[in-house]
Amino acid sequence: MKAGDLLLTPRGLFFDGRILPCSVGRGGVRRDKREGDGATPVGHHRIVGLLYRPDRVTRPAPWAAPILPGDLWSDASGEPDYNHHIRAPYAHSHENLRRADPLYDLVLLTDWNWPDAKAGMGSAIFLHQWRRPGAPTAGCIAMSRGNLRWLAERLAPAPS
Repeated sequence: MKAGDLLLTPRGLFFDGRILPCSVGRGGVRRDKREGDGATPVGHHRIVGLLYRPDRVTRPAPWAAPILPGDLWSDASGEPDYNHHIRAPYAHSHENLRRADPLYDLVLLTDWNWPDAKAGMGSAIFLHQWRRPGAPTAGCIAMSRGNLRWLAERLAPAPS
């Protein structure tokens, strides 16, 4: 493990000498992640982006990009923009990044099945705020707002 790596363990997410309590997907942690299975993919994943809601939180790092109205994430397996940030209008299956709830006020983007997404291998594997401690996600890693902010302030995007 290198300095700056994130490691998902049974006790939480390990980073910079700290264990951050977190939740994972309702399908558990799996090596054979598939679209819609609710699982969090096992393995080493790099952080490749940081998004934030400028109407709700201050910019956590200079490299963070604002989530604006119309920002979406494609989960349309088989489409050319599958597992990529897109803009509305978009006729295919997608997630709205600008949510009414606070879950996506801060979002760390991972390189799971990105940038060259393979159909059906899973999309939108993010680190984001949890609904409540221990509540499962659809496949992301979720944690408290405070720990997510702490993490976002210390990470840098992985080199491409």
